[in-house]
Amino acid sequence: MTFFGLVIHNVVVKPLRLALTSLAVAIGVTTVVSLGVVTQSLQTSALAILKTGQADFTIAQKGVSDIVSSSINEAVLPKIAAYPGVASVTGVLIAITKLNAANPLFLEIGIAPEDLAPFGVHVLTGRAFAPLAQNEVMLGWRASENLGIGVGGRIVLDHLPYRVVGIYSTGQALGDAGAMVPLVWLQAVQRQSGELTLLFVRVTQHTNVAALQARIDHDFPQLTTIRTIAQFGRADRSLALINATNDGSTVLAIVIGAIVVMSAMTMTFVERIREFGVLSAIGWPRRRIMGMILSEAGVIGLIGAVGGVGLSVLAVLAVSNLPALTGVLQPDYTPSVFGRALYTAAAMSLIGGLYPSLRAAVAAPLEALRHE
Repeated sequence: MTFFGLVIHNVVVKPLRLALTSLAVAIGVTTVVSLGVVTQSLQTSALAILKTGQADFTIAQKGVSDIVSSSINEAVLPKIAAYPGVASVTGVLIAITKLNAANPLFLEIGIAPEDLAPFGVHVLTGRAFAPLAQNEVMLGWRASENLGIGVGGRIVLDHLPYRVVGIYSTGQALGDAGAMVPLVWLQAVQRQSGELTLLFVRVTQHTNVAALQARIDHDFPQLTTIRTIAQFGRADRSLALINATNDGSTVLAIVIGAIVVMSAMTMTFVERIREFGVLSAIGWPRRRIMGMILSEAGVIGLIGAVGGVGLSVLAVLAVSNLPALTGVLQPDYTPSVFGRALYTAAAMSLIGGLYPSLRAAVAAPLEALRHE
């Protein structure tokens, strides 16, 4: 029998133990992968809001519970526009409304008509709304298709009726799945007169964006500039907490999984101590015995990783269908997700199998052979 064949035989000879140990690993992998997918999806959705305006960077209020809660006084806008290197600044007010069961988190963007072009909005059909219109709305092309409403159609937002006067495109999925209304009107509806949610800044060619961000951050300590997802946590504390939870769950899952694997492999060592004595007596070196035990733990971890990925798909599917997350959580199983599952299972197996493999390697042949 080959070395690998012996490893497989030793793993499957106790099917119940294999199933229970692999299940423990699978649960740990499920937790890690599911949280990773959810976190990545929320990050993608959050970053999509910031990229709706196709700006070089975004400005938000620092340390809010979520990015939509950001509040910036309109008086800040001309001050930002006066910085050298700033080509344009667009201020928008963002509101979230429940449209229907399929769209519980529908995005409303309040923007002045003259800012549509700098914001990267292209009117596909119809026209832009009037600056002070109270019943005109533009729909993103995705929203238009999803709702089956075109130019001339009617839609109710926040219990107020609107007539669709245009269909637009921004090139960003989240923005194209929402609606735009006159800024002044949305400020009145939301009772946020003179307030903006975000500022979208475009810079001139050859401008040092990082230096400009640093200067604005220094001059406006209550605000923060955001260019990457890594900087997003400075404005949105909830996403920072989700990231911390994700990292903590990975460590916890590895520790618990390693303990389970260690317990199972230690029990295996006690039951097979005579076998290890025989292997030592016939000339197996210690490193080969250690390699066999670690390989057995690795096979268990691999089985658990496969099962964990399958369970995580079901778990994320169930979570994404929750009413509160419909349209926000878009699971994306990238190669990094499967890599995360493999290194989690590998860490569980390596740490869990290390102690029993060392005990098996240092067991004295004669003492092991006398063991009953």
